[in-house]
Amino acid sequence: MSDAAAPRLLYIDDDQGLARLVQKDMARHGYEVVCAHVAAEGLRLAEVEAFDAVVLDHFLPDADGLEILPQLLAVEGGPPVVYVTGAQESRIAVAALKTGAADYVIKDVAEDFTSLLRAAIEDAIARARLQREKEAAEAEVRAARDRAEVMLKEVNHRVGNSLQMVSSFIALQSRTLTDAAAREALKVTQARIEAVAQVHRRLYTSQDVEAVQLDDYFAGLVEELRQSLSASDRAPPRIDLAAQPILVPTDRAVSLGVVLTELLTNAVKYAYPDGGGEIAVRLSREGGRGLLVVEDEGVGLPAEGGPKGTGLGRTIISAMAGNLKSAVKFDPAHKGVRASLSFDV
Repeated sequence: MSDAAAPRLLYIDDDQGLARLVQKDMARHGYEVVCAHVAAEGLRLAEVEAFDAVVLDHFLPDADGLEILPQLLAVEGGPPVVYVTGAQESRIAVAALKTGAADYVIKDVAEDFTSLLRAAIEDAIARARLQREKEAAEAEVRAARDRAEVMLKEVNHRVGNSLQMVSSFIALQSRTLTDAAAREALKVTQARIEAVAQVHRRLYTSQDVEAVQLDDYFAGLVEELRQSLSASDRAPPRIDLAAQPILVPTDRAVSLGVVLTELLTNAVKYAYPDGGGEIAVRLSREGGRGLLVVEDEGVGLPAEGGPKGTGLGRTIISAMAGNLKSAVKFDPAHKGVRASLSFDV
């Protein structure tokens, strides 16, 4: 209904005397009323003209009101329909309301039919307006969400590309160095960057921009690590991954990816000094929590406990596990090294 124009009402009733009465009464209250005395004419008008509400009589010369009610309701952008009849049968009212009528009024002039009808029309129009406003608001929210998702995908795309560029710079820098320890340090740094870049690459190619599927993420990450961390002067260990599908939020996936990178890096470097061997990566769901296990059958932990290395890796593992409100545990009874991390999913 527009504030600038009178609300328009389509009144479909074969009782022309009552139609004129309704027309006069509604005109006094600011309505423009268009009358139709047969079902076919009423349906035609509803399809070609705009109305704020329709009043439909049950008994019409060419059709039963219940027969054309579905057709009126099917008109695109059609107005609410108030059903009226002189019959005092509740089954008609129930049938009309079940079909989709906004309200139902008994035709009885003695009981002020026009006042009851006007109240029903006003209520139907108000409810229809609220429904339109609700649908418009929901559509706006959906559009805003879609725009945000597109923007977030673009951000992830740009971040992923930027991290890939940084990783490439590190690789170039590594080739210029003659110091083996420095080259190794850059290679490990490159792996850490790749752990984060993998998450962003998966986010901008996924329908879900807020969560990451860990089995797919770990598969990509293990492949990257397999290529970048294997020592060139000895046979690399075989990395065996078995991961269940677990969906986690983005920040949790980043922390888990960095932990996996550090544990695998350490195992590749120290587990099998003579080369070869196997490193197992297991991801499973246990009792409502996720469990990440990285284990080998190599030389085991040093006497002082904890993984070998400069200490930076241990610091990173501790920080990332702290983000997950957990800690990495090492099994002292295991032949080689068995590290496990339990986390919320």
